[in-house]
Amino acid sequence: MKTLHNPHHALHQGREEMFRGRMVPCHEVPARLDFVLTELQRRALGPLETPAIPQADLDAAIARVHSTRYTDFLATAWDEWVAMDPANAQRDALPSVWPLGNQHAFRTDVLPQNFAARLGVFAYDSGSPLMAGTWTAARGGAACALAAAREVLGGAASAFALTRPPGHHAGPDFLGGYCFLNNGAIAAQALRDGGKQRVAVLDVDYHHGNGTQSIFYERNDVLTISIHGDPATEYPFFIGHADERGAAAGVGFNLNLPLPRGSDFTTWRAALGQALQAVADFKADALVVPMGLDTFEGDPISGFTLQCEDYFAVGAALASAGLPTVFTFEGGYAVEAVGVNAVNLLYGFQRGG
Repeated sequence: MKTLHNPHHALHQGREEMFRGRMVPCHEVPARLDFVLTELQRRALGPLETPAIPQADLDAAIARVHSTRYTDFLATAWDEWVAMDPANAQRDALPSVWPLGNQHAFRTDVLPQNFAARLGVFAYDSGSPLMAGTWTAARGGAACALAAAREVLGGAASAFALTRPPGHHAGPDFLGGYCFLNNGAIAAQALRDGGKQRVAVLDVDYHHGNGTQSIFYERNDVLTISIHGDPATEYPFFIGHADERGAAAGVGFNLNLPLPRGSDFTTWRAALGQALQAVADFKADALVVPMGLDTFEGDPISGFTLQCEDYFAVGAALASAGLPTVFTFEGGYAVEAVGVNAVNLLYGFQRGG
């Protein structure tokens, strides 16, 4: 399995995030990727490359899943933040005001000139700091996802986009959950554009893949599935319920499998079996797996109890789908274990396939 890794990822290195009502050091750190990269090299799972994607191709791939006004904002956000106050160069940008989307008193169709207000239009939480290198790092991640999709389109059985910041919480025109560009959605759309007729996205992160759901919610050519902590108690809270089945042409093409906090591997694996049956029923001809490892029992911000050895079985189960597969690196904040868990899953996939 070829791994496409992002050489720019460490340009995104948040100082602090708002977590459970207080400012804390960021959980999403460059060491997450470094531990995975080290483990991949130690166990020689396959070649490691940096993506070589023409900028015009990358721009086009991003535009297929994200709105222009959103990406225009991201491209200039840091410069605007510093222009507000030169002292801002020493601190990350976090939103402080939000227009509640379900309140008729607030509008988002007219963008305010005030930067803080515009950041609030596009960000749905205060835990996703934006800094000088965020846009470059996020674009580097999108390039990894596109390159991984092209590997599969070229005949590879699988490919791994190893990048951060992660992507599955980023929607067509919003950021949150440490995510700015949706790498899994970019890969899925690239597979569609490359000739795959029916693409399934099976998100195994602890947190609901709300951005991916939002991007494809009204479509019937991409099946979106997410196994995650119950939004009654778990982030992102306001989406990810089992009754969200799609809209318009997409009715029946979104499947959420929320599980209670504390669920063990037996419970989680049963949900994975249900998800894989849905992929088979859909008759997918390609699979994208937003690969979160925050289902691990030691994760500091999650609540399932998978063990390191369980990830071999996860990978083997995913291989049983028999589909060309793109993996994108998502969550996993037990930093010293994330490399072992990621490579265990990928090794299980290769061995199972």
